[in-house]
Amino acid sequence: MHHQWLLLAACFWVIFMFMVASKFITLTFKDPDGYGAKQEPLILTAVTKVEDVHVPEEKHWPEEFQPTGKAFSGNLIHQPLIHMERLELLRNVCRDTALRDLSHAAVSKFVLDRIFVCDKHKILFCQTPKVGNTQWKKVLIVLNGIYFSVGAFSSIEEIPENIVHDHEKNGLPRLSSFSDSEIKKRLNLYFKFFIVRDPFERLISAFKDKFVHNPRFEPWYRHEIAPGIIRKYRKNRTETKGLQFEDFVRYLGDPNHRWLDVQFGDHIIHWVTYVELCAPCEITYSVIGHHETLEDDAPYILKAAGIDHLVSYPTIPPGITVYNRTKVERYFSGISKRDIRRLYARFEGDFKLFGYLTALPLPQKETPSDSSIILWEDS
Repeated sequence: MHHQWLLLAACFWVIFMFMVASKFITLTFKDPDGYGAKQEPLILTAVTKVEDVHVPEEKHWPEEFQPTGKAFSGNLIHQPLIHMERLELLRNVCRDTALRDLSHAAVSKFVLDRIFVCDKHKILFCQTPKVGNTQWKKVLIVLNGIYFSVGAFSSIEEIPENIVHDHEKNGLPRLSSFSDSEIKKRLNLYFKFFIVRDPFERLISAFKDKFVHNPRFEPWYRHEIAPGIIRKYRKNRTETKGLQFEDFVRYLGDPNHRWLDVQFGDHIIHWVTYVELCAPCEITYSVIGHHETLEDDAPYILKAAGIDHLVSYPTIPPGITVYNRTKVERYFSGISKRDIRRLYARFEGDFKLFGYLTALPLPQKETPSDSSIILWEDS
């Protein structure tokens, strides 16, 4: 019996020493940054303390991916909550039956044509013109490691604009190019995002870019689209000047604008609503970035997509993303109340889905008797 007790005590001692050794090994080799091999979705692992965030002074990147943007800002600490609130607002507005016609769009070929695919990193990006999407397409080109006649681009700065916008040359597959089953799989499994901006400021940007500055490689805006809008919507037929912002607003606010859109073809995506472009109530997006907070949203998106260690968003010039209320008010100062009301009616879904409030005074909706008044008569 004495020997049995000694044997039992020896067994307990061995087990105790094994547990101590195991604990020592765990503490010794634990990742000092607290990151495991498997990362949970960022939206569920919000950082709560500044001191928990570790940013090394120098990071060595793979040669094929050289970061070109700025590092994470301190505001990234609060980003998960901000993006959760944006998605919650989106879901609530999508459920509002009164706004259904303004918030819902079929996931048609037109929508699938707007979504670019990065299979290598399981990312889908929906293109929304005039909100910095050119830079995001550059990010995808670098991530895809696409090989051109001059070689593969290793940094975003190396990619020329003409390649980015030439969809036959940029090598970025569109979601519409896949079979129905492959489309469904990617929509269900991939990280999906797009960027929005104050809808009225976006329209001003589109007007200036396409009809004032007008790049030489897009002559149809001045030679085809502008004359078509002027013929239909200019009040003073004796004026010979080019397209004015007032003409542009009347065209966009016309409830029957679509017949003219068909004549313009695919060129008009620069002022199509976010709802029509990306179907946000039908597709469950992972993140929706805002142009006004892009300095914080861009690094957050890269981190949430799991690619922040591979590439950075290009450096954003100071002030370029700041909402310019004065500019909006100046452009709309000569626009009639009725035209503003009709323009807002078309983009109301975009305003409400993404939490924008217009700086412009919005008149009451038309009464039934207003429908008999000549289309563009001032209030």
